[in-house]
Amino acid sequence: MPGLSDRGKGLLLGAALDAVLGDPRRGHPVAGFGRVAGALERRLYADSRARGIVFTGLLVGGAAGVGVLAERSAGSSVGRVGVTALATWAVLGGTSLGREGTAMARELEAGDVEAARERLTHLCARDPAGLGERQLARATVESVAENTSDAAVAPLVWGAVAGVPGLLAYRAVNTLDAMVGYRNERYERFGWASARLDDVANWVPARLTGMLGAVFGGREAWRVLREDGGKHPSPNAGRCEAAFAGALGVRLGGVNSYGGDVEARPEMGNGRAPEVGDVRRAVRLSRLVAGTAAVLAGVAR
Repeated sequence: MPGLSDRGKGLLLGAALDAVLGDPRRGHPVAGFGRVAGALERRLYADSRARGIVFTGLLVGGAAGVGVLAERSAGSSVGRVGVTALATWAVLGGTSLGREGTAMARELEAGDVEAARERLTHLCARDPAGLGERQLARATVESVAENTSDAAVAPLVWGAVAGVPGLLAYRAVNTLDAMVGYRNERYERFGWASARLDDVANWVPARLTGMLGAVFGGREAWRVLREDGGKHPSPNAGRCEAAFAGALGVRLGGVNSYGGDVEARPEMGNGRAPEVGDVRRAVRLSRLVAGTAAVLAGVAR
């Protein structure tokens, strides 16, 4: 890879490892981080934004600090490439996302709705009880679209910007949002900092994901992205979902249930309701977007 920086080579090599191997089978660093975060939550938790800010700052700052030490200890050019590649592989989740989406497609294609409902819990926090084939297909397409940014594009963006510290800090932010970022009674205040920091960290990556989705989706995807991307209650998820809706010619959004809380979300796109066959199409689009983001991140450095 002549002409690329060590960081760029490491990002591309790490993306290649993720494409071939998926997530590490054992001892996943993100799982280890989650255990540390859980232990710290038990010590620090209070129904307080201030405590949540300390909790988030310690963990994200600690992850970034580990990244700084890893880069400084790498030594040679080969070492820097290797450390960046391993960190990139550890934090990327695009291949696993595609595998989950494909597994959902197989369940739906086989008509096994019960298995598909169980599988949906691997993709999102939506309550699958009572969902039919088309509702499960919509939930999967929306989850694949949103997570294309979270699992693939955003880590690559932060890796290109800040190297290994950026990779590890972003994954820490995203993991904490998944752990404590819910707007429920326990985390309304304690999880506020994690949720808001995740919004900030994903602002640029989500819009890049939307633009790349529109590049591959054509004129209708650009139109839906422009007109409907800001309708979603999330400042970021709507950009991804709108682009995918336009690219696939479907209509996303509607009523969702999360642990008994029902949300009516604005619709995005003017197409038909998603069908079972659209799940594989969403996975293919996700892979195109993630692969393109990897190339851009590599050459940007």
